[in-house]
Amino acid sequence: MQENTRYSLLKSIDNPADLRKLQPGQLPELCAELRQDIIDEVSRNPGHFGSSLGVVELTVALHYVFNTPEDRIVWDVGHQAYGHKILTGRREAFSTNRKLGGIRPFPSPEESEYDAFVCGHASNSISVALGMSVAAEKCGDKSRRVVAVIGDGAMSGGLAFEGLNNASSTPNNLLIILNDNDMAIDRSVGGMKQLLVALNTSSWYNRFRYEVSQKFMEWGWLTTSMKKRILRFNNSLKSLFSNQQNMFEGMDIRYFGPVDGHDVKKLVRVLRAIKDMEGPKLLHIHTVKGKGFKPAEQAATVWHAPGIFDKETGERIVTDTEGMPPLYQDVFGRTLLELARQNPRIVGVTPAMPSGCSMNILMKAMPDRDFDVGIAEGHAVTFSAGMAKDGLLPFCNIYSSFMQRAYDNLIHDVAILGLSVVLCLDRAGLVGEDGPTHHGVFDLAYLRAIPNLTVASPMDEHELRRLMYTAQLPDKGAFVIRYPRGRGVKVDWACPLEEVPVGKGRLLKEGTDVAVLTIGPLGNVAASAIKRAETESGKSFAHYDMRFVRPLDTDLLREVALRFQQIVTIEDGTLKGGMGTAVLEWLTDEGYHPDVCRIGLPDKFVEHGPVKELYRLCGLDEEGICRTLLKQAKATNA
Repeated sequence: MQENTRYSLLKSIDNPADLRKLQPGQLPELCAELRQDIIDEVSRNPGHFGSSLGVVELTVALHYVFNTPEDRIVWDVGHQAYGHKILTGRREAFSTNRKLGGIRPFPSPEESEYDAFVCGHASNSISVALGMSVAAEKCGDKSRRVVAVIGDGAMSGGLAFEGLNNASSTPNNLLIILNDNDMAIDRSVGGMKQLLVALNTSSWYNRFRYEVSQKFMEWGWLTTSMKKRILRFNNSLKSLFSNQQNMFEGMDIRYFGPVDGHDVKKLVRVLRAIKDMEGPKLLHIHTVKGKGFKPAEQAATVWHAPGIFDKETGERIVTDTEGMPPLYQDVFGRTLLELARQNPRIVGVTPAMPSGCSMNILMKAMPDRDFDVGIAEGHAVTFSAGMAKDGLLPFCNIYSSFMQRAYDNLIHDVAILGLSVVLCLDRAGLVGEDGPTHHGVFDLAYLRAIPNLTVASPMDEHELRRLMYTAQLPDKGAFVIRYPRGRGVKVDWACPLEEVPVGKGRLLKEGTDVAVLTIGPLGNVAASAIKRAETESGKSFAHYDMRFVRPLDTDLLREVALRFQQIVTIEDGTLKGGMGTAVLEWLTDEGYHPDVCRIGLPDKFVEHGPVKELYRLCGLDEEGICRTLLKQAKATNA
């Protein structure tokens, strides 16, 4: 089929106003075209796949019923927003999705007025949308409608429950759409359910109910407290007859559903019926992740972000990795299993990322020794603290960017007591195409200020294994190990497990003119840059791997301060408050005043794009580091 016939409807839509010109009967065809367009694009330009396929009908229905962008649609996380982007003026640009200089990986108001809020981290949509709903009321824009779209996975996050709690007690007209694609909320069955769905969404019923309640309140027969009691009684009757209960109606949030999330015409009817109702509402829809592409329907985890694939056969195109160094994630997973077999106190904890962080290796071998707690990073840390307090040794793996959500839990529940929790921060540094919401660039700065905490970053796979081994030894207390996404540098990664002295760095290369202090895997890039700089400048560079940002190796720093006037610090984290700052603080406090040049990430949010390109833009690739080293080498002549 030719392009002009395959996308005859989709090509006519430059914005949602064009979409609303279509007849309801045309919407299923539009959904089919939109779904195929997503498949076509993502098959050759990788991204988040299954989530966007699962909400095609919902996306079309929302923009068809609501007057976007005046009405607000707040997407939770944003994995599912590709259809939204295509329908809101970005179809031609969608081929640049996630590419350097292209459209962003997640919705952002900085990119489009149709993107109501920044997305990337889970569970914030209800709180954000509630704030917008209240703002519309307070600012006199009572015609504005606000919708939060949240998945059943994100609903497990604590912030989602905080938003629900506030929505139940704050005057608002918020609509929450719960996209349930994994049976996280049990299906109700039977004819009574269908009757209740029809009754609840009947425009006549709801108009009659509203008008009667208004009259009763006008006559003084119905107070606010009486209204709440009647609503609770009504909800109790619904629970009795439908043989189901749900927490939403217990919180005085009107519940509708469940509804088939792939019946676009029915979704339009339901949304039209409930959109103007007073008070907070929740529409529960059932969808299939990866809908319309059978391989994705059958293996949702694999097809969440599958990489490049053949759209006709469903075959994923995987690069041959034989003979290449392993992923840091796999080294973590295999080492954790190795340690768990030796130490019966070890357990694994992950907030919904068992495959991404490779804790599924432990899960498969020892299913009783690990815990996937869902999208709940704060709980993951505090849960780990509870286990540590009474004798277990949790290895809690959280992506660096998501660890920001558990900062108080780390301080209050782990660090104050110095509990033996090993926090493995995956995806540290720049992560690439997922952009600023996912870059793990702040951890060194926000962790090094916390007492009773050891913070380390391995330079390679051997160091990762040794640090993991060290962290589980007696009396090591709270221990953080941060490492990047992607492959390491050693094919022979399975080294013997040996203890690393806590707070001690190491000299990698002797030198006489300039001292280079690195932390983490960026030290490998720096080593190559040092070789180039020595060849081009004729100067001698010493290279030290700091290993720890807390505690600092003060003996190493004193040696460097006494021997060198030129010092360069290199880290793959923010310069503000990071390892370089720690070195400067110590030098100043001890009365040393060498010339210190810090290399790290700039004081801004780094955009999305391939990891190598982003490091190049930030001057943290081999060439960029070499340029800075050459400048410092020239300073030795001054």
